Amino acid sequence: MLRFFDMFGRSSELTALDEALKTAGLHPLLIPEPVKLTILQLHRKHGDATDRATAMADAAQLLSYCVLDQAQFVAVNGTKAAERTEQRISAAIAGAAPFDEKLILLALHAGVISPEMADRFDIDGADPAR
Repeated sequence: MLRFFDMFGRSSELTALDEALKTAGLHPLLIPEPVKLTILQLHRKHGDATDRATAMADAAQLLSYCVLDQAQFVAVNGTKAAERTEQRISAAIAGAAPFDEKLILLALHAGVISPEMADRFDIDGADPAR
C-alpha cells in the first residue's frame, strides 16, 4: 500500500521528530502520524524559541516517558533524565508548563499513554478545576 508520505517524502520536521523518538527509546511506529503532526503544530503555536533539534528531543523525551513504563525509560535514558521528565510532568500537572501539559493530554487522548504512567500521576483526562 502506498502511503501518502512515501509519495511526497517526509518533512524534515517529521524526520527530526522520528529520530528524536528513536533516541528517547521509543520506536516511531508506536506513535500514530496524526499525533506526530499534532506535536509539530503544538510546537509551532506554543513552543518556546529553542532550536528544532532541542525542541524535538524535549518533546520526544516527554512522550517516551508517557508511553513507556518508568523502568523502560530509565533503561534507555538514565535516572537523571527520568527525574527531569518527572519534574516536567509535575510542573505540567500543576499548570506551570502549558506546552508539556498539552503533550501529556495529547498522549492521553490519543490512547498512547501507558496505564502505569496515568495511574502514577493520577491522569484521567478530567480536570474539574478547568
